[in-house]
Amino acid sequence: MPTPEHTGRSDERTGRLALPGVLTADEARATVDWISGRQRPDGAIPWFDGHHLDPWDHVEAAMALDAAGEHARAAAAYHWLADHQNADGSWYAAYAEGDPGRPTDLGRESNFCAYPAVGVLHHHLATGDDAFLERMWPTVRAAVAFVLGLQRDGGQLGWRREADGRAVPDALLTGSASGHQALRCALALAERVGEAQPDWEVATGRLGHAVRAHPELFLDKSRYSMDWYYPVLAGAMRGDEAAERLAARWDEFVVPGFGVRCVRENPWVTGGESAELALALWSVGQRERAVEILRAIGRLRAPDGRYWTGYVYPDDAFWPVEHTTWTAGSVLLAVAALLGDPPTTAVFGARELPEGLEPDCRTCRA
Repeated sequence: MPTPEHTGRSDERTGRLALPGVLTADEARATVDWISGRQRPDGAIPWFDGHHLDPWDHVEAAMALDAAGEHARAAAAYHWLADHQNADGSWYAAYAEGDPGRPTDLGRESNFCAYPAVGVLHHHLATGDDAFLERMWPTVRAAVAFVLGLQRDGGQLGWRREADGRAVPDALLTGSASGHQALRCALALAERVGEAQPDWEVATGRLGHAVRAHPELFLDKSRYSMDWYYPVLAGAMRGDEAAERLAARWDEFVVPGFGVRCVRENPWVTGGESAELALALWSVGQRERAVEILRAIGRLRAPDGRYWTGYVYPDDAFWPVEHTTWTAGSVLLAVAALLGDPPTTAVFGARELPEGLEPDCRTCRA
């Protein structure tokens, strides 16, 4: 693992994460240092000290480290994934913080197992490290095989395989949208290593079509803001379609001056959802709105750079009583995108990622 000291190059890169009204260069450095301080010697990044690790949030924090120029730390996080991948290409849903190699939830979730492809592409774009890509490509390939084993007839992803091996048929819109972004990143990686994956192209096209056009295929989680913005954040929707989707439920989820509700009916805004919405807004050209959302969640920031997970605004109370690496990471990634960081804009802007093959809707199955 890297030592806590930082090079001038890393400090220069962190300085480029300064966004007026959101982060100063010193504040960005403090947040990066706080995430780095949670990383364990084997590369694992738990939610916070004393808590568990899950693969999706581990990757989110690793991408934030890359955006801040902490490439050795990010590589260590991806090597942890390679070292802990199951024989079927999956990862467990949760690992103990005190012993980060010991699973505490033996279920394996499709979007958790897909998301490392996003991080691996992000790291390779940030570093150009071909040796890293050579090491991680078999990991990505095996993970995609596991994920596609959960794809349903309509193109959606069943959300989980239980510890006993049973595939849960129910699909989540947020998870499938995230999986679609990951499959597009996996296809980009396949192009880089020169291994055509025609089955992935078909699966990606089917999944994107399901996310865009078939809400009936997914469990009704419409009370959660993630189901509102995730098809835009993950790149399945762009242009007028995306702008219309964000506008349609803006007043349900956005609390002016505070951020984004996690759940429609609860007076609670959360940093992760707010930063992700900012990324979605940036991706469709609504930069000022994105900056406004990020400024609103400045109240979640602690002096040492960590971020509270959420804030109950009628009570002027932070809740839950925790600071999470993935919340801090999502803020850094949103800032990086707004400031034009090329790897971050590539994986979240998605304009040059492979699209997959759009299905013939005469044969689409619900």
